[in-house]
Amino acid sequence: MTDASTSNIKGQWWKRKDVRKTAVLWVVLTPIIGFVATEAQVRPMGDPASEVMSNVIHLMRIFTWAAAPVAALVAAIALTALLGKRHYGDTPPADADHAIKDSPRAVATWLVGSALLCLFALAVGMVAIQKDNEALLDGDAVEINVTGQQWAWNYDYPGSKGVRSNQLHLPVNKPVVFHVTSMDVKHSFWIVQMGIKIDANPGQITETAVTPNKTGTFDIRCAELCGLLHAYMQNKVIVETQYNFDKWLASQPDQSKTTWTDQGETA
Repeated sequence: MTDASTSNIKGQWWKRKDVRKTAVLWVVLTPIIGFVATEAQVRPMGDPASEVMSNVIHLMRIFTWAAAPVAALVAAIALTALLGKRHYGDTPPADADHAIKDSPRAVATWLVGSALLCLFALAVGMVAIQKDNEALLDGDAVEINVTGQQWAWNYDYPGSKGVRSNQLHLPVNKPVVFHVTSMDVKHSFWIVQMGIKIDANPGQITETAVTPNKTGTFDIRCAELCGLLHAYMQNKVIVETQYNFDKWLASQPDQSKTTWTDQGETA
């Protein structure tokens, strides 16, 4: 190969053999990483019990597939380097003759691509948050006051005859707004299968909303390390028909003048 042709290839790094090998690996690895990473994250989430959780799963799929080309490119470069030429001996290896970092085209492509991915993630995330918070503006929503304390969750039902419980009951297909606070330390109110989680702060009220779309019994946990028995700070939410919810609410005693002990039971 003449000096002129060698110099031309050095200047056009994308024509090099190892760069072409990296490009092939990139194309092959992108769908593999996208599929495996998506399934590894989504499958353990289980079946959603609300549109919010469905949106969370959908968002995870979108973000994972959007990130797959970046992860695949890094993996392709690593594999090409590991499986390529090796240097032996005491002398340092020769400098690369086609450093991509010196290419304005490569740098510009990386910067523009990264910026577009960030803007895409921001826009999609903001749309999802706005959609999930629509129930907060619903005037017909069920209001629930949630109080966390070491180590129990307690629920009050405004508008009822003073009903209070340590197991949450909700009507299906009805927007619910939670007003969340804490009596002692910071907790985090998390309904796992419904995809909502919000901090419970002492002396403050935070709000979150969801519309359960499936009847059944689902998990509530504390997602903030809150002391010795943090792992046991969990109970259940029963989602039932409106008729059964009203029937349960009517069957409960008036506890508006009772207080909660440290064990989360009425006294």
